[in-house]
Amino acid sequence: MLGRCGAVIAVAVALAAGCKGDVQRCEQACRNVGTLLEWNPAETEIAAAPADQRDALRKHKAAELDHHVDVCVSKCVSGNDSDAVACLIAAKTSEQALACAK
Repeated sequence: MLGRCGAVIAVAVALAAGCKGDVQRCEQACRNVGTLLEWNPAETEIAAAPADQRDALRKHKAAELDHHVDVCVSKCVSGNDSDAVACLIAAKTSEQALACAK
């Protein structure tokens, strides 16, 4: 099974199949995917961490998410798959987001 960050990268790679897409829509799609697949589970991990470690963990997780979103946007723009982008923007659950990339 893919880890959270692996799933975000897998979605990005699945989007990379064409010419040039809309950067703003790709950013929106990738940010939504990152939130659903990576940030929501990270919040649980952060909440479970000792109180004195939460801020540092939150910053670390946010930096990881930003990196993964950057990679996703790059792949998405290259892919130019407007149907997949629209699907990812509309996704409300991690399962829906993963289904968009298939």
